[in-house]
Amino acid sequence: MKALVTGGTGFIGANLVRALLKNGFSVRALVRPNSDLRNLKGLAVELALGDVRDRASLKAAMAGCEVVFHAAALYSFWVRPRSLIYEVNVDGTRNVLQTALELGVERVVYTSSVAALGLPEDGRPADEETPVDPRKIVGDYKKSKYLAQKVALAFAKKGLPVVIVNPSFPVGPYDVKPTPTGQVIRDFLARRMPAYLDTGMSVVAVEDVALGHLLAMERGRVGQCYILGGENLTLKELLFTLSEITGLPAPKMRLPYWPVLAMSYLNAGLCRLTGSTPRMTPETVRMSRHYMFYSPQKAVEELGFPQTPAKEALRRAVDWFKNSMSNR
Repeated sequence: MKALVTGGTGFIGANLVRALLKNGFSVRALVRPNSDLRNLKGLAVELALGDVRDRASLKAAMAGCEVVFHAAALYSFWVRPRSLIYEVNVDGTRNVLQTALELGVERVVYTSSVAALGLPEDGRPADEETPVDPRKIVGDYKKSKYLAQKVALAFAKKGLPVVIVNPSFPVGPYDVKPTPTGQVIRDFLARRMPAYLDTGMSVVAVEDVALGHLLAMERGRVGQCYILGGENLTLKELLFTLSEITGLPAPKMRLPYWPVLAMSYLNAGLCRLTGSTPRMTPETVRMSRHYMFYSPQKAVEELGFPQTPAKEALRRAVDWFKNSMSNR
């Protein structure tokens, strides 16, 4: 079976490509002319030049593919111009799904995010049915993923056989950018994390997320969302676990929310003037005020989604980052 993967050079996409190859798929990856191809080096993958914003290139890349995994997205909390994140994440998703509908693709798996879901006010883990208040969505990235998921659900109603997966906070190999969670691990290893914020996240092995895409293709119900999450950990617990794995000390000082938020606004203003990228944005600080805990129960029960312990997932991530940092 031939699969098209958009976003195959990214963190989740690179692990997804490997899972597909391991399971006997023929893989074609949509890549931009200026894409960083390190994550696909040495793999038996056909490359198709294109862009999710270009319908003609999508049609050419998708031709002859039975299944499509749309994992491409602009994952950033600092995009200039701001419109770009909507062009890629929302319009790009619409383009991919419209092309798949026109070509009669047998199955589409769309990589959404827990960012598109709601969070309960009482701190309980959210699930796929937790309501979203659009007025409370923080930042362009989360807004774009929320809107893109609405697009995917609309295409399911049109008859496109699309299943939606919502990864939480994956950790593991091939996080070359890295993701915000990966940056925490890198900073910890480099001893650049003297303190922490009181927040929490659902830590999941990226290899589980990749396999979850295949399980969604095989067993997922059309038009349904599945949270691909793992263990819910506070940031303090995550850092303590990293300390256990590495032997490095975990930071003991918790930063107060309001002064950090004020500093992030000042930093963002400076970066606008200089054209640089802030390490911490007002969006990320505001999001950290809530524990971003999620329940993967639906994916576990309906898809057979695996649950690698967070400590093992973090161990793999540490090993990969250590190797990548030593090879620089």
